[in-house]
Amino acid sequence: MFTYSLCMIVKNEERILARCLDSFAPLFDEIVVVDTGSNDRTKEIAATYTDRVFDFAWVDDFSAARNFAFSKCTGDYIYSCDADEVLDEVNRERFSQLMQAMLPEIEIVQMKYVDPRSTVLNTREEWRAKLFKRLRSFRWEDPVHETVRTEPVVFDSDVEILHEPEGEAHDKRDFSIFQKAYQNGTPFSKKLYAMYATELFKCGEPADFESAIPVFEARLAMEGLEVDAILVALGVLARGYRLTHDTTSFLKVTLRGFSGGFLGSSELCCELGQYFLEAGDIGEAARWFERALRETEPVSDARSGGDLAFLGLASCEEARGHEAEAKEYRKRAAEWHKNVFDPYA
Repeated sequence: MFTYSLCMIVKNEERILARCLDSFAPLFDEIVVVDTGSNDRTKEIAATYTDRVFDFAWVDDFSAARNFAFSKCTGDYIYSCDADEVLDEVNRERFSQLMQAMLPEIEIVQMKYVDPRSTVLNTREEWRAKLFKRLRSFRWEDPVHETVRTEPVVFDSDVEILHEPEGEAHDKRDFSIFQKAYQNGTPFSKKLYAMYATELFKCGEPADFESAIPVFEARLAMEGLEVDAILVALGVLARGYRLTHDTTSFLKVTLRGFSGGFLGSSELCCELGQYFLEAGDIGEAARWFERALRETEPVSDARSGGDLAFLGLASCEEARGHEAEAKEYRKRAAEWHKNVFDPYA
């Protein structure tokens, strides 16, 4: 039988920490809580569940904090938990069964991360790696031309983790970390660029897009980018240039997305639709919103290929004085949003 550590990094979570730990704690042999600078009762609450509460000076680096937290764990497997996560009874039982049936070769367990309000996801749910084997054993494989297996053994479980945030959203904090890391010359992975773009489209304000312009201009200038990475950068820049009224740059990046073999993206189509809508060219605007729905796919923001395009078409019909048609498009936008973000309602 394996042992299991619950591992958390926290800051000012007094409102929700007990809810989380009441949900998860009964499953675990050890609870490790690392506080990154709370000035509320977070540490006091954590101490009622565990004596393994540690301080870590926040350095605008979640990886550094999580690495420190993992270093304090002693279990065979570590569950990386956030304070706004909750397990219901059904999934607590699934988690318990998983623990009892764990096979030693499994190194990472993925779980469904369910976000009904879509505060951090492009859909209602997605797979996330949540449970990790603390110590990894390297093994040779293949009977000839043998090699050490470097890919981890990943298991997709049936456990669903409910994300239930309260209080202030973290988007402003994340944007500031992105900016500070970029200004310090910290290399971004492809995944981090993609996450930055997604968070911008989900909750970014005009000033956030303006701040992101130099980041994604530099990204676009990199050699050897894959098509999807280029389209991600073009989408952010298109929104940023449109919001800052840099029409020349806006047209350059949107045209690039549809030339040289590129098929564009729903984000670029919506940006062009909004540009022509604001310019009063309703027919051209409608054609681009239609292309967002019918001819392209989203790369950063799922809504650009769904309800945002329908809402754009509704605005076009309203500008034409067609209230019935506009109402129908708004209905379709609401249906799309419900089907994608809350299909079980």
